[in-house]
Amino acid sequence: MNDISDAFAAAFAMVAGFDKDLAEIVGLSLEVSLSAVFIAAVIGLPLGAATALFRFPGRKVIIVLLNAFMGLPPVVVGLIVYLLLSRAGPFGVLGLLFTPTAMIIAQVILVTPIIASLTRQVIEDLWREYEEQMRSLGAGPVRSLTALLWDARFSLLTAILAGFGRASAEVGAVMIVGGNIDHATRVMTTAIALEVSRGDLALALGLGLILLVLSTCVNGAAFLIRDAAQKRHA
Repeated sequence: MNDISDAFAAAFAMVAGFDKDLAEIVGLSLEVSLSAVFIAAVIGLPLGAATALFRFPGRKVIIVLLNAFMGLPPVVVGLIVYLLLSRAGPFGVLGLLFTPTAMIIAQVILVTPIIASLTRQVIEDLWREYEEQMRSLGAGPVRSLTALLWDARFSLLTAILAGFGRASAEVGAVMIVGGNIDHATRVMTTAIALEVSRGDLALALGLGLILLVLSTCVNGAAFLIRDAAQKRHA
């Protein structure tokens, strides 16, 4: 019991003093996750909106795949990216394996289907509501798409935050493609797993506290944005 109390006390001290190692790990975690979510949003928002508005061959297949890929096992994604980026893989010449870039690529693959699927649902609902009005005003497909994306911006921010939540909590894929290398590719989730196995509960708890606060802030932001959107449309 004393060991656990000491570990909590040390963890709070590290967080309060923003320990150098702690700051480095948190900084890299945010850099990787935010970069991945930004790229995933750039891909997923227009992809989801286009899938909602346009009718084209293979549309239903894309919808099914996007929905299925929302639950992609992270370790499988990590394995695929590892094989692609390894020396024997097609992109091995780029030397990206065991770098933050490889971790970003893995997280983009995991997050994009989430943002695209949620975007498709939001835009599809709005299109049912505004389709006749858009057509009567003579709005073309591109103009309708951009207008609906803007109108749904609060709901879409919630989708992006959901993607960030998935990225920031990911362990398996980034462990495989990043290697959990100290001062290079060690992020909060992989560091927690490592430090627990080492018995360094203080650092693990410190990182866990920060991750918990970050998760709470993301969920709180999603709730406030959703509430603002509902009041706006009321």
